Amino acid sequence: MRLVNRQDKNQKPDGPRRLKPQRQSPFKDSGQRELPLVPLKGLVIFPNTVVPFFAGRESSVAAVDEAMSSDRLLFLACQKTETEEPEEEDIHPYGTLSRIMQVIKLPDGNIRVLVEGLERGVILKYTKKKPACRVQVVLIPDLKEVTTTTSALMQILQVAFQRYAKYHKKLPQESAAAVDRAEFPDKLADLIATHINIKPETKVELLSIKEPAERLERLSVILEAENEVAALQGKINSEVKKRLEKGQKEYFLNEQIREIHKELGRGDDDVNGARELEAKLQEKPMPEEIREKAQKELKRLSRLAAMSPESGVLRTYLEWICDLPWMEKSEDRKDIDEAEIILNEDHYDLKKAKERILDFIAVHQLKDRMKGPILCFVGPPGTGKTSLGRSVARALGREFVRISLGGVRDEAEIRGHRKTYVGALPGKIIQALKRVGTVNPVFLLDEIDKINSDFRGDPASALLEVLDPEQNFAFADHYMEVPYDLSRVMFITTANSMHNIPHPLRDRMEIIEINGYSDFEKVQIAREFIIPKQLMENGLDWADIKFHKNGIMKIIHGYTMESGVRNLEREIAAIIRKIARKAVKQGYTSDSLQKTAPEGGPENQFTCVVTAGAVPKYLGAEKFQENKVLSDMRPGLAYGLAWTELGGALLTVEAAPLAGSGQLILTGNLGDVMKESAKIALSFIRTYYNRLGLHADFMKDRDLHIHVPEGAIPKDGPSAGITLVTALLSALAGAPMLPGIAMTGEITLTGRLLPVGGIKEKMLAAFRNKLKTVILPADNRKDTEELPAEVL
Repeated sequence: MRLVNRQDKNQKPDGPRRLKPQRQSPFKDSGQRELPLVPLKGLVIFPNTVVPFFAGRESSVAAVDEAMSSDRLLFLACQKTETEEPEEEDIHPYGTLSRIMQVIKLPDGNIRVLVEGLERGVILKYTKKKPACRVQVVLIPDLKEVTTTTSALMQILQVAFQRYAKYHKKLPQESAAAVDRAEFPDKLADLIATHINIKPETKVELLSIKEPAERLERLSVILEAENEVAALQGKINSEVKKRLEKGQKEYFLNEQIREIHKELGRGDDDVNGARELEAKLQEKPMPEEIREKAQKELKRLSRLAAMSPESGVLRTYLEWICDLPWMEKSEDRKDIDEAEIILNEDHYDLKKAKERILDFIAVHQLKDRMKGPILCFVGPPGTGKTSLGRSVARALGREFVRISLGGVRDEAEIRGHRKTYVGALPGKIIQALKRVGTVNPVFLLDEIDKINSDFRGDPASALLEVLDPEQNFAFADHYMEVPYDLSRVMFITTANSMHNIPHPLRDRMEIIEINGYSDFEKVQIAREFIIPKQLMENGLDWADIKFHKNGIMKIIHGYTMESGVRNLEREIAAIIRKIARKAVKQGYTSDSLQKTAPEGGPENQFTCVVTAGAVPKYLGAEKFQENKVLSDMRPGLAYGLAWTELGGALLTVEAAPLAGSGQLILTGNLGDVMKESAKIALSFIRTYYNRLGLHADFMKDRDLHIHVPEGAIPKDGPSAGITLVTALLSALAGAPMLPGIAMTGEITLTGRLLPVGGIKEKMLAAFRNKLKTVILPADNRKDTEELPAEVL
């Protein structure tokens, strides 16, 4: 049997290795004691060290005087903040009992105090605050046990501190020697924590740990981290020094090569391309201000070494100056009749836009230099806004350039980057002008309503300088660093909605609305533009292919539901591709196109007629149903008209009275404005209940539920007010509306019907859905004058 001595439960399992008598505490009972307190800013004092500090606050000086008049003992604790009048919460509770060794009064009224740290302690409570702060402290005794674990940790720390001393040459040698001579864990921890450069909060943490092994482990982690940082800093400094030496070496070698070339008679070699650029600059017409800037940069380039990074930056910058058009311009077409013919060849209708272009040409004949107009084409997708811009350029005889602003978030995409950045480039405006090569192109800024902004800046604000005729004659691109004249550029912008264009930007532009097309207009566009274009693109322009009017109408009503003609063109192209496959199966190929047909002779020419009955064979089942409107109207059902970015739309509103407590229930993914319209509609009915044939308590025991179908689609706007009133009245009266009626208008509490926008798009939506009657506010009568006759 093996006998084992009973040990205390807190004793380490490996047992004590060496035990020495503890140091005598300055307190007789080593327990609690009331002491004067001096808070220190950014300074933590450990036992076993001698440290000076300065005191200037009245309370600190009073605490030192009080200690000197008794037993010279102070309690020193570090402040959490830099405040001059710290409260209890501003002072760390852990500190060090210290003995004053020396006090020196300075000429400025402050005192310099030299203290020796004795023992760690923690503040229990504050007993007095003025004139000197006093605290009740309980001491943390130093444990002199050296176990196997603490002995190993001490050795690790001593080795790590030797590494630390190598990285930090200013550390006194006697400090490293004192660390090597330390015999006890707490003393070693106190010495190392005093001499390493770490945050005061971390030192307070080391001051508060009671167990020697845990304290040594925490200190070893901190010291290893500091050594890693120091090693990395030394490596970085070494690499930087090597690069500097390499750069200097390359500079001297390049200078030697230059001198050798001179001696060999090769001094004319253009190493960095400066002379080639100088020749380009002399040939390039440009304003004198720009030429002076280019010459200045060229001189800098000629003095730089060819391999220098700055040489590449300057060379690229000068190439941009040489390539940009400064004075090159295209001659404008001044024949109004010819321009009108070109516009009519490319587009059907669009009278307002065409007239504005012809006005510009007329004014240009009277005044050669004029501020370019900023036109903004606003309308649904597929109405020809972008292609109209291209036609404007063709009518004017100018170059055409287009950039898309959809999703642009970075201001630098408009104004460019500073050329000092790596990979810097001018903005999209300057890049496009370099590509087109003239100073007076037609410049189309597409999707201007889809610009976004974030932390990289606001591109819409940058566009103000581009689109403002009063300041775009000196457009400042960050990369070019010289003003560029944009006043001769004709800017055209496009947008689906004016509401998303920032107001300052919208104020600079002349708005031209490109509305949707009626069925008659779509048929004409299909016959005159879309079908000939698609026959050409699909290689069938030689064939005799005809689309009947009823066939085109079948495509419009059954396979498209839009304001524009983009989907109509897509469906017609699908039909023509299937006809092309049919022609190839019959033997018509590119090799036989020189003949009328494979067998020869005009009687065998390929023919095809697309009728309404043939359309489903090519396109399959209909995608949209023509009769979206219910023929049997029901109580509570009303049809409104809405405007969207995609054009006009039919809005179905349903209302139903329910047993309840007078609440209004709204469903169908309605926006805030439409919810307000519903509340206004109900309030209007409750105000005029007697004139509407209702009882005063018609809401007493019932709820009213308003629902707008297709709840996955967000709906908002004020123009559904009259529709909501009608649906509620129909539901309350139990009487359906007359069929074939739609309406739009904003209603107020006093019964006024306010005018709304988007009348043409809404009327076209009613026309597409076979509605016979539309109710409009009286103030919208003027908007009906622009409607096509077949719609009216």
